[in-house]
Amino acid sequence: MELNTPRLRLDALRAADAAALFGYRADPDVSRFQGWRPASVAEAADFIERQAGASLDMPDSWFQRAIRLRDGEALIGDLGIHLPADAEGSVEFGISIAPVHQGRGYASEAVRALFELVFGQLGRHRIHASVDPRNLASMAMLRALGMRQEAHHRESLWLHGEWVDDVVFALLASEWRAAQLAH
Repeated sequence: MELNTPRLRLDALRAADAAALFGYRADPDVSRFQGWRPASVAEAADFIERQAGASLDMPDSWFQRAIRLRDGEALIGDLGIHLPADAEGSVEFGISIAPVHQGRGYASEAVRALFELVFGQLGRHRIHASVDPRNLASMAMLRALGMRQEAHHRESLWLHGEWVDDVVFALLASEWRAAQLAH
């Protein structure tokens, strides 16, 4: 699966991406909000190798895509897609952007492309994301994309040695279509 936007290309992670993936995923400003933090470039390379066999046809697994600038090959972030085995019609996603590339609208652009895929080609009913409420930029982005906050679970996850809250945002296909017609 490859997605293209005006500025981005979402495609497969490559072995050459391991150092860049480790670089931003191990950055404390990024990893504090992520469930997976690689301990080394080798661990990032192993993750990329395991992703080589992943597909959207594999329920209950995460399918990770690279985010690249459309006119280059460098990895600037990644987008994970999860189709839960017990949630027909639902999709979960998560996104990470390297700090040097944050604040430029790349995450919003990538997630919009994901919405088009999920609600169009995949014909799914609902998409959702879990966010640490301290990640104010991500919460603002999700709201700006039309997602609504459905839940705030207090200290529900043990992450990196501390109990953290989990805020769930969601969007229905019908809401996405209505928003597209309004524009």
